[in-house]
Amino acid sequence: MGASGSGTTTLGIHLATKLNWEHLDVDDYYWEKSYPPFQFKVPFEKRKQTLSSDFEASDHIVLSGSLVSWGEEWKTAFDLIIFLSLEHNIRMSRLKTRELERYGEQLELDETIKKQSTDFLEWAAKYDDPSFDGRSLRIHEAWLNEISCPVLRLSSSEDVSSLRKKALEIILKL
Repeated sequence: MGASGSGTTTLGIHLATKLNWEHLDVDDYYWEKSYPPFQFKVPFEKRKQTLSSDFEASDHIVLSGSLVSWGEEWKTAFDLIIFLSLEHNIRMSRLKTRELERYGEQLELDETIKKQSTDFLEWAAKYDDPSFDGRSLRIHEAWLNEISCPVLRLSSSEDVSSLRKKALEIILKL
């Protein structure tokens, strides 16, 4: 888990591939499939039920994303949480690049996509703001203080293979 753009999905995929485990990403449960993507939220109870069902269906899962508002049961569901951090300007640069790669010229040609991207980047930029009530560092830290498993804190300024190696050293000892 970590801020949007910190590399949680990328590291999650790398770990799941290396371990031959199932990878689940919270965004796949939170958002309905659409084009452009990220338009419609799945109703809370449905997303929670679907994720819980998929989570329970496998013995070995790497889950990427934030579950801080998904229910108390997630505070005891994991053997390890990896918390990724990244300096604000680097993270925002990554997100802007990702938006451009995802939408290309549609960012300029399609007003809906342009607005959605602008709104998303403005939301993501608030992560480090302690007064922001949405998904934020403050809320993540509070949730991490309530969980029952170890937390591995990594800086995703390192390349993904270094992060994967550090994570695997801990995971393989569990």
